[in-house]
Amino acid sequence: MNWYKYASPTNFYPLAGKMIPWFAIPSAILFVLGLYVGFFVAPTDFQQGDAYRIIFIHVPSAWMGMFLYLLMAFYAAIGWAFNARLSSMMASAISITGAMFTALSLVTGSLWGKPTWGTYWVWDARLTSTLILLFLYIGFISLQASIDDRSRADRAGAVLAIVGVINVPIIYFSVQWWNTLHQGASIRLLGKPTIAPPMMAAMLIILAACWLYSIAVVLVRLRQIIVEREQTAAWAAEARA
Repeated sequence: MNWYKYASPTNFYPLAGKMIPWFAIPSAILFVLGLYVGFFVAPTDFQQGDAYRIIFIHVPSAWMGMFLYLLMAFYAAIGWAFNARLSSMMASAISITGAMFTALSLVTGSLWGKPTWGTYWVWDARLTSTLILLFLYIGFISLQASIDDRSRADRAGAVLAIVGVINVPIIYFSVQWWNTLHQGASIRLLGKPTIAPPMMAAMLIILAACWLYSIAVVLVRLRQIIVEREQTAAWAAEARA
């Protein structure tokens, strides 16, 4: 199979349509399974009680917000460097989903903070840097929407996305670099997890669900962007009909 042909928006459009169900259906199943394990199988925390269960939404959302920003910046950079239209479209499609997960992580974090810290918000390093991440997403989306020329909009968005990448490691390492209210990482790549196996299982299942959901939604949005930008092509006119 010649995969290079799918670098063209025209050729990728029908492929994306075929791929969406393969990600959307498993995502829904994993969401149900993960929430069941998280809320009915995982034990109650001896310090926080059942209030801690919001981490099963909060933590995967925070991870997805950071990872999708890196992915968005990568595609934006590829589109800028090689004038690859599909890559720039992919960056635009990712931005909305990334912003949604980042906003969800801030909201759930605030709801978790009230019973654990006694307040919904504190200006600690991780919360502030995550809020900056949301502003970077909003800035990318707004900048692209404010420029009529698509090539200029993609280039401007790519510059902002690439510069903003520096904020992602700041978010991740903030609990190590500064004294914050956030606890350290419970799941480490090179160490033993510090949470109970059912808790970790629920978190990883929901993370997988969020990842599959992101792929499905980004592909749906990407198809819409392709039709909008390729509106002069005859096939795009048929797709809109």
